[in-house]
Amino acid sequence: MNSKDIAGASPPSVFIGRIGYPNVYAGPLVPPVQGDTTLFDLPEYWFGRSMDEIVSFRSMLVRGKHRVNVHELANAGKIVEKTRELALAVSPVGIELILKNKPRGSIFMDDEVQPFGPSAQIRDLNLSNTHWDQHVEKAYSDTDLRAVEAVRELYSKGVLVTKIQRAFSVGAFGIEKNRRMVPTRWSITAVDDILSKNLVRKVKQYPEISEYRIYESRYLDNVFEVLMLPLPWSYEAIEAWYPGTTWNPNGKQAVMFGDWEGIDGRTTYAEIGGCYYAARLAVCERLVKEQRQATVAVLREARPGYIMPVGVWQVRENVRNAMRQPPYRFNTLELALKWIAARFQIPLQQWISKSALIKNALFQKRITDYFSRRAA
Repeated sequence: MNSKDIAGASPPSVFIGRIGYPNVYAGPLVPPVQGDTTLFDLPEYWFGRSMDEIVSFRSMLVRGKHRVNVHELANAGKIVEKTRELALAVSPVGIELILKNKPRGSIFMDDEVQPFGPSAQIRDLNLSNTHWDQHVEKAYSDTDLRAVEAVRELYSKGVLVTKIQRAFSVGAFGIEKNRRMVPTRWSITAVDDILSKNLVRKVKQYPEISEYRIYESRYLDNVFEVLMLPLPWSYEAIEAWYPGTTWNPNGKQAVMFGDWEGIDGRTTYAEIGGCYYAARLAVCERLVKEQRQATVAVLREARPGYIMPVGVWQVRENVRNAMRQPPYRFNTLELALKWIAARFQIPLQQWISKSALIKNALFQKRITDYFSRRAA
């Protein structure tokens, strides 16, 4: 970038940092191009695109930075006000971004957040006319509506998860005196968590599925095998990162991480981070649609072709893609696991050893087993 002035159409897109919290950098993401840039910040429409394509349009987004205290929104000034106005827009917004210095820095990479390009501090910011999403605008105007309820209502009305996360990050929801900006990384996970918890409550009221199922998806050299068991709701997510990948750059063998929850949920943050909640949302969407419950294990191999992190959206959309496919059905857990073993490169025993739920299903005796033997 050779100029301190950037004029372009923001998708719309904003980024709220977390370093130095509660005093963080906030501001818009703006590409130096005009026209319809909607795709630049709508991960729901990225599935199937190559890594090169995603990096190409995301790296064009210049980040404008303005220091703000997340708790002091009422009198934070023009730049924060315009950043929030942008976040609520329903379509690309023309922006003139006047920076203090020429943008610099390499592409920003994080396994939670989609990448973006260079950054610089903002001197001034001007927006053309913005048009807000009517549902988001209504939630923003209701200063007595709790943030959790606003997120649930918008989702039920068909607002995309990405757009809810964006508005959530700029403090657009909640009781007026409690509103605050939320770092983008945290807002992504918070919305996935809020929505999936609400769906879990519904799932637990439905009858169990009647067979063992496996759903599959492959994208960006990530291989997902989603195992559903005909048991009451429990959930587990396990990731295996190959040597040379983001979280295992210098290892000699795959590294595995995992977390799980039982019927009562969990009280601590998952070790594997936002991916846990993104996948939980995707599987619950399927179960609610079918009005069934199950014990679910989401198993992921991140293979060497996954050369850089592109954000937690990849997990959510990969699992959503799996849930759209007809499942493979099996009469026994042993047959289902044999199928998974043929799909993965990591030996099945390592997955079983890492998994709390699969181990429990294989080795824990149940009272129904006793009745089955008596009946025989």
